[in-house]
Amino acid sequence: MQKKVLMFGWEFPPHNSGGLGVACYGLSKNLAKKGVRISFVLPKKIKGIESDFLKIIDPEFAYENSYQFNSILHPYITEKKYDSIFFKSKPVYGKTLFEEVLRYADFADIVAQKEDFDIIHAHDWLSFGAGIRAKERSGKPFIAHIHATEFDRGGGEGVNSLVYSLEKEGMEKADKVIAVSYFTKEIILKHYGINPQKVEVVHNGIDFSKEEDVSRNVHQIKKAGKKVVLFVGRLTLQKGPDYFIKAAKRVCDFSKDTYFIISGSGDMENYLIEEVARMGISDKVFFTGFLRGEKLKEVYRLADLFVMPSVSEPFGITPLESLINGTPVLMSRQSGVSEVVSHALKVDFWDVEGISDKILAVLNYDALSCCLKEHGKKEVKKISWESAAEKCIKIYKST
Repeated sequence: MQKKVLMFGWEFPPHNSGGLGVACYGLSKNLAKKGVRISFVLPKKIKGIESDFLKIIDPEFAYENSYQFNSILHPYITEKKYDSIFFKSKPVYGKTLFEEVLRYADFADIVAQKEDFDIIHAHDWLSFGAGIRAKERSGKPFIAHIHATEFDRGGGEGVNSLVYSLEKEGMEKADKVIAVSYFTKEIILKHYGINPQKVEVVHNGIDFSKEEDVSRNVHQIKKAGKKVVLFVGRLTLQKGPDYFIKAAKRVCDFSKDTYFIISGSGDMENYLIEEVARMGISDKVFFTGFLRGEKLKEVYRLADLFVMPSVSEPFGITPLESLINGTPVLMSRQSGVSEVVSHALKVDFWDVEGISDKILAVLNYDALSCCLKEHGKKEVKKISWESAAEKCIKIYKST
C-alpha cells in the first residue's frame, strides 16, 4: 500500500537560506520516487517551488472556510528578529515568535482534518507544534526530524529555554525521532533525556544527478598562480566563520598568493568584515553574500579547498556539495558529516593552528590535494538521498 505522509517544514527551495530546505527537498523527492505520497505544509505562501513530485499546502491552498493563516515565520528566525518584523506588521500575527509557532499549530489542526495521510513527519522545532497538533487531531503516528538542536544553534553561547522546551516536547510526544547523525543523537540523549529506543539515525545525502563539467572561466584566478579557500554557510557562531578568518590570517602570513571566499549571510557578517579589516587581510578575503544554484556550484569548483569549521554541526551538507563538485574538504570533527566521509581532512573547530596548517598542506602538496579530491568524489556518490529515503520508509513502517 502506498504510504501517505503529511510533512511539516518552514522552508523549501528555491527560497531556502540553509541546509534544512535542501534536506527537505532531497528527502521528499526521493521518497516520492519510491512511491511515498507527500503533502508538504509550509507556514506561508512561497512562489516558484518545484512541486511536481509532492503536494504543497500553504495558507493560499484552497480549503473552503479554512483558517486564515499566512505566517511571518522564516528560516532561522530568532526572537529578536521576529520582534523587529512584528513591530512593522499587522496585528493578526502572534505578538511573539512562540505565539506565531502556536498559530502554525492551529493551521496544522485544520490541515489534519482535511488531508488523508498515514503518518506525520515534522522538521525541527518551528514545526513540532504543528506535528503534535496534527497527531492529536488524527491519532496518526508522529515523527520528529532533528536537523539541529538549540545546543547547536547557540554555538556555546547559551540555550533559549522556550525553544528547548518546544524541542523536548516535540521529541517526547513523537512516536519516533530521526537524528541526522550519531553526533546529534548523543545530544538528544544527553540533554533532552529521550528514550534511545525511539531515536533513529538517518544521515543526509547529496543529489549528484545534475553534475556538470567544470567551466574554463572559473579557473582564471588559479591560472594566475593564485589559490582559493572557500567557506559556505550561515554567518553565525554555530558555523565557526570567526575561526575561518583567524586561520586565514595565519595562512596569509605564510602564503601571499592565497585568497579566501566567504559565501553566506547572517548576523555575524558586519563583525567578520570589521575583523578582516582589523587583521589587515581585507584584500585577501571576499564576501559574496548568499549564493545558490549554478553560482554556488561555480564557486565550489573555483576553490582549491573547502573548509567547514562548525562549532556544532548536526550534519553538514556543504562538504558533500564541495566533494561532488571536485573540491577537497577540511571539516570540523564536531559534525555529523564527519561520520560518513573518510576521505577528508578533519580538525577540532577551535584549533586555528591546525586548520591553517592543513590548509597550507593541501595548497602546497598537489599529491594530497589530488588524493582527497579523487577519493572524496568517489565516496560521496555513495551518500545519497535515495539511501536516506529508504531508511525513512523503514521507520514509517516500524511506526
